[in-house]
Amino acid sequence: MIKDAVFVYSEDQMQYKFNDDHPFNHLRLRLTYDLLLSLGVIQEDDILTPRMATDEEINLFHDDAYIEAVQAAGKGTLSEGIAANYGIGTEDTPIFKNMHEASALLVGGTLTAVDAVMQNKAQHALHLGGGLHHGFRGRASGFCIYNDSAIAIEYMRRHYGARVLYIDTDAHHGDGVQWAFYDTPDACTLSIHETGRYLFPGTGSVNEKGQGQGFGFSINVPVDAFTEDDSFISCYETAIEEAAAFFKPDVILTQNGADAHYYDPLTHLSSTIKTFEMIPRLAHKLAHKYCGGKWIAVGGGGYDIWRVVPRAWSMLWLEMINRQDLLKHPIPPQWIETWQEQSPHPLPDKWTDPEDMYEHIPRQAEITGKNEKTLEKSLYYIRNEKKTKK
Repeated sequence: MIKDAVFVYSEDQMQYKFNDDHPFNHLRLRLTYDLLLSLGVIQEDDILTPRMATDEEINLFHDDAYIEAVQAAGKGTLSEGIAANYGIGTEDTPIFKNMHEASALLVGGTLTAVDAVMQNKAQHALHLGGGLHHGFRGRASGFCIYNDSAIAIEYMRRHYGARVLYIDTDAHHGDGVQWAFYDTPDACTLSIHETGRYLFPGTGSVNEKGQGQGFGFSINVPVDAFTEDDSFISCYETAIEEAAAFFKPDVILTQNGADAHYYDPLTHLSSTIKTFEMIPRLAHKLAHKYCGGKWIAVGGGGYDIWRVVPRAWSMLWLEMINRQDLLKHPIPPQWIETWQEQSPHPLPDKWTDPEDMYEHIPRQAEITGKNEKTLEKSLYYIRNEKKTKK
């Protein structure tokens, strides 16, 4: 019997660690997993152990020379000069021991999730260790060594002949995935993110629509800094519904960075946890409408690993197993007791955020109006294509 959802997880995934001071900290995987255990919503037979991706699988997207450079770097045999050519050994992406193996395990986790869904073992699959969307064919970027989402999309195209809708709600533009399929008609990338005028990687404008046979299949909604829940959710809902209706995917892959939250130290958006409850709800609905339920979700950014990421990512699993009712109850006290001593902030005891979490933003109406105009530009092509086909 097909399961509603599977959870891909291993403690070994926390070996993807640059250093103790780096903002990318996969302790958030354990924090989320432990929160789900405290809720009693994850059982042993829900968990799939991620496999290690092969070099051949990583090569579906990444160049041979780059893979060899990552392997050498992790062994300590790559010179600084050559490392710089590949974007490794930088402040964003420092070299660490066995970095190839740690990165390949994250890729393998996403491919494990893909196979579970595409082989009809589960309708949905969650792999929070993935979502490293900034990696390029021959270069690391933005904390990302191997781009598991790009590899997974190409894997689904080749092995399953699937049309893939990729939805990215990380506050940073999903540049690596977009450029990987910029001229591809059977992969559609949709990214809603903070405008690149203020934030890395500086791409993701409404004018980036794809090229050649892929024109129209890259969709970007760059929202203004300080965007709040209602505007973000409105843009997201409209964009994904129209993109799915236009593209008609066989499977949906969502990247679920949790860094659009007000507390996130690296971004400038003003979402609360309300946004992260709505994101999976709407993706779930579309997966059943267009794909027979086929939905794979990966993690991504998220740098307040204590107050934000565990709650936001737990909501993905609760949505997949239809246990949203638990959000009406408090955060389990045992989870708070276990982790409070390590946290630099008081841990939340509720799933929701307080209404007075931040002061009123005086430009709210202006920001919302600006986002509405951006959305119109983002969807102009597919809306007119729809009218033409009629």
